[in-house]
Amino acid sequence: MKIVYTDNNATTKVADEVIEEMLPYFGELYGNPSSMHTFGDQVGKKVKEARQRVADFINADPDEIVFTSCGTESDNAAINAALIAFPEKKHIITSNVEHPAINNLYQHLKKTKGYEVTFVPVDKKGLLDLDLLYKSMSDNTAIVSLMWANNETGVLFPIEEIAKKTREKGILFHTDAVQAAGKIPIDVKKAGVDMLSLSGHKIHAPKGIGVLYVKKGFKFSPLLIGGHQEKGRRGGTENTVSIIGLGKACELAKENLPIMNTEVRGLRDYLQTGLLEKIPGSSVNGDLEQRLPNTLYIGFDAVEGESILLLLDREGICASSGSACTSGSLDPSHVLMAMKVPFKSAHGSIRFSLSHYNTKEEMDIIITTLVPVIQKLRDMSPFWKDGKMV
Repeated sequence: MKIVYTDNNATTKVADEVIEEMLPYFGELYGNPSSMHTFGDQVGKKVKEARQRVADFINADPDEIVFTSCGTESDNAAINAALIAFPEKKHIITSNVEHPAINNLYQHLKKTKGYEVTFVPVDKKGLLDLDLLYKSMSDNTAIVSLMWANNETGVLFPIEEIAKKTREKGILFHTDAVQAAGKIPIDVKKAGVDMLSLSGHKIHAPKGIGVLYVKKGFKFSPLLIGGHQEKGRRGGTENTVSIIGLGKACELAKENLPIMNTEVRGLRDYLQTGLLEKIPGSSVNGDLEQRLPNTLYIGFDAVEGESILLLLDREGICASSGSACTSGSLDPSHVLMAMKVPFKSAHGSIRFSLSHYNTKEEMDIIITTLVPVIQKLRDMSPFWKDGKMV
């Protein structure tokens, strides 16, 4: 069975070029990059090259790049460092549509450490309430942390504008750019952020490698305390093979940005148009303009997303009902609930997230397969009658 993979916001295929770059460091070049001998130093030089590639990808300086194990660790490390830097400040700000790596951490800090947390709401398009965000900032605010792009809807937040406001207030600003990376241009100097999180497996690098950008001048306190690695900002022997792979992936992602914003966007729009035209009672979740070029989060009235996914899976089509990090829950997406999407529609929402490996033929397969799937499920649904939702 041919696999049609459209779940790239959950994880991506490791690029062949990335695997090729990594292979020597699984075998003959196994030295520790921190060792003094030449055998280890040649690995250390390759790690240095990877650090430069990552820095070039987001227009940072190499010294501002800290390698971590994943996006979640990067998020946690950023928040932890901010709270240590400003122990007297007990207020933190985020949105109510963040990834669990941020949302659950803030809930934990609220319950166990007594922090006051402002969860800024979004409107029905998934756009942030900027007025409330700015009004919530105060002298007691230690950090504002907001995602650059929502992992479910693909909706983009105006990071550059928000960073400017936080600078004016003297507040640290962190952005989780895990979903934005490789899909839209990221320039940390232009954006003016203090810290930024990336994850390798979202941009065709291996799982288990992440990045935290830390702006020069910030006194960063490590989450993991150990050896001298990462200039004392993250203890533990470097995951050299994955770091090298991530460096190559960042280089490729930078080269492929024009493709993302032309060919991949075109495929996404083609799929969207086909589904909306052929399936009544369907609608796109989130703003149609301020969103990632690869993401389509579409809702089908009167059916359940889990049932749709199971039937698509039988035909070799991989999609998602939202975040992979919450796929074990039967509750509707917290993002859709925050957007006040009606309960019966929220349950039937499916996310298709594309990459440059997808084709128009695959979009046609999805459309051809999904039309009878939705009809079959609606024939069994008590919420659908005479071609409309009841």
